[in-house]
Amino acid sequence: MPPARSDIRNLLKDYLEHHPAEREQLEPLLAALDSEAEPTSRATFPGHITCSAAVIDRDRRVLHIGHKASRKLLAPGGHVEDDRTLLAAALREVCEETGLRPADLCLTPQVLGAPIDIDVHDIDANPTKGEPAHQHIDFRFAFYLVTGQPPLLTLQDEEVSGAEWLPFADVRSPTLRAKLLSAEAHGLDGQPEPVNASALIHDGRGRYLLHLRDQREGICEPGVFALLGGGRETGDPCLEATLRRELAEEAPGLKIPHLTPYAVEEATSVDGLAVPIQVYAGRWNGDPDTVDLQEGVLLRWFTPDMLDRLHLSPGLGDLVRRHATEHPAAKGPPDTIHLSRDEAPAGTELHIVGVHLYLQDEHDRILLGLRHPNSKYAPNEWHFLAGHCEREAAIGCLVRETEEEAGLIIEPTDVELVHLVHLVDSPVARPRIGLVFRARSWSGVPQVLEPDRCVEWRWWNPKDLPAEVVPYSRAAIEAIGAGSLYTEMGW
Repeated sequence: MPPARSDIRNLLKDYLEHHPAEREQLEPLLAALDSEAEPTSRATFPGHITCSAAVIDRDRRVLHIGHKASRKLLAPGGHVEDDRTLLAAALREVCEETGLRPADLCLTPQVLGAPIDIDVHDIDANPTKGEPAHQHIDFRFAFYLVTGQPPLLTLQDEEVSGAEWLPFADVRSPTLRAKLLSAEAHGLDGQPEPVNASALIHDGRGRYLLHLRDQREGICEPGVFALLGGGRETGDPCLEATLRRELAEEAPGLKIPHLTPYAVEEATSVDGLAVPIQVYAGRWNGDPDTVDLQEGVLLRWFTPDMLDRLHLSPGLGDLVRRHATEHPAAKGPPDTIHLSRDEAPAGTELHIVGVHLYLQDEHDRILLGLRHPNSKYAPNEWHFLAGHCEREAAIGCLVRETEEEAGLIIEPTDVELVHLVHLVDSPVARPRIGLVFRARSWSGVPQVLEPDRCVEWRWWNPKDLPAEVVPYSRAAIEAIGAGSLYTEMGW
């Protein structure tokens, strides 16, 4: 399967946001993406996509190879084959032509997985291959060498005549040279540093929170227990911001007040690249079932002596044990009460408690939010402004969630309970208690402040609701209109 056109479009969109003056010269690429022909196939004319790699060492030099066919000194690269992404194509080409391994390379913090340059250049006709004159639309990706000294290269004799490391100012491609010199002013220096961040979350009493990842192709380390976290994006001002964004996306209900840099670990990306990871330590003592997990299978607490029984991300067991040795579990009464399933009184079924805002405007319309299409719960459905109670009073939770999600300010004294929903989604799901509160007054205008969860706020007539409303929200709205205080669903 060739790289998805949607992914290529996203790369191009982001690139043009940073280089809007290049839109005209990239018209051949826009045309190729709009045509029926496969834009990455070398059989597509009058032009097709190719990929190159700008491999940068710690002396700020870029690897060039002697290309036998063109008799030019070029950055390693070539045609897209059966590659998952364009970046994977560039990585494959540089490894085939130079003998470097993917693990010898890592992404740069300045450019990450985006192309540093996209160049359109003419290619002469090649009658022996039946190829007319055409254009290459070359996506250039930047990589750092992981090691301090360039490794010994094993060049591909069939296509490559030699190799040279050239300073940025001597890079042969004018467009790539300009991009490198510009990026150098913003820190592109050949020095690898973490581009991912993970959270080593513990409760201070010997337990560690681990995340079971989805068993899917195309994701890093599928089907293993790992730490929550992910890769830096261009809009993240720092790695702690990366981690907080990832936590908000993966487990919105997980609030870690303090995150402290603990260690730098190295993992391997799905393409085989080295991935330096900044691990932050944070303390939390809560029930993982209440965090509204959006990615992966589950979150669970584990003690170090349980790790040998789990399929773990490489190196995670040693990391946890090292932290546990350096931070012995506290003794004595816990500073926060945590009641697990096993600690509850016999016969007790623990419930998840959620708060919901019933807000009416001057026209008696109700405020509902449209959940994100990628949401694990109720995608593309309208729902109350809502959140799960942490270790806090329900009304305090409502006040907090209202400001965090929509920028609205409500006073606790202006809130009244108008309905309660006792809900169970399935025989194996944990039951839920939904508290619906009416706010008699508020200040502010609804804003989309958590776009990964809600994409729109809208006022609706309670007698003319859309079809796509979360069922228990609809039931609560109808019951409130009828003057009923209680609803049961799923029992």
